[in-house]
Amino acid sequence: MQESLVGRRPWSECSLTMETFFFLHQTHTLYEKVTITMTIFFTMLSLGLILGFAGGGGSGFVLALLISVFNIPIHTALGTSTTSMVFTVLSGTASHMREGNMVIKTGLIIGTFGAFGSYTGTLVTGLLPEQLLIWISASLLFLSSFLIWVRTSIVKQETSDQKVKFFWIIAPAIGLITGFLSGCFGIGSTPLIQLGLLIFLNMTLQQAAATSMLILIPVSLFGAIGFYQAGFIDWFLLVQIVAGTMTGSYIGAKFTKRASVLILRTAMILLPVFGGLLLIW
Repeated sequence: MQESLVGRRPWSECSLTMETFFFLHQTHTLYEKVTITMTIFFTMLSLGLILGFAGGGGSGFVLALLISVFNIPIHTALGTSTTSMVFTVLSGTASHMREGNMVIKTGLIIGTFGAFGSYTGTLVTGLLPEQLLIWISASLLFLSSFLIWVRTSIVKQETSDQKVKFFWIIAPAIGLITGFLSGCFGIGSTPLIQLGLLIFLNMTLQQAAATSMLILIPVSLFGAIGFYQAGFIDWFLLVQIVAGTMTGSYIGAKFTKRASVLILRTAMILLPVFGGLLLIW
């Protein structure tokens, strides 16, 4: 009787927390278990290809998928998606370094300050209600997409030879602000980081896409530490996400330098839009 009832549950109602994982192994057939696991893996593999190409860990998009498609509670989705981003950006960063797209010094400086902001954000997110988190995260994704569109529409994408003024004010500010937003709202802040690199540090689209990956390593790592301390990480789900996104991110990063500016720009603009639409769906 229990088997038949579980077997008829809608896909959207399958919450893959650790508690549910053990329940699934007791009640679902081997075919159903493999189907659920492979669905998550190939979904994240496809997403990883896009993320590696456009730059970023994709925490916001992963967050949207976990909530809207796999029915994961918001705070667990926040912690698990942010932690998965650690592994995704490591893979993408290694690939971008090989391709020579990255401004390493700037990425390390912004990332260091971003780590402090991210950890602070995780201390705040547990105090916020679920619906507020969802709407703020979606709004930030829409806003960043619009601003990147404006920025890349009106300015030629050429690296400026002029030294950036007030670098040691701008770089820490970008890190602290985007890091806090990443830790608090789980969006990864990739579009906002890229926007800062484009507007204030005169990077090209290729450089912004690649350098944002490096910045997100300490940002996502310290965010993961904060979420772990709060008990918001589902380890079984994390393994499935990481297996797909790391593989896809490494492959996708190899196409960034080879793609036209138009294609890369389109990907950077549309990715946060789709993530925001999924969140409010």
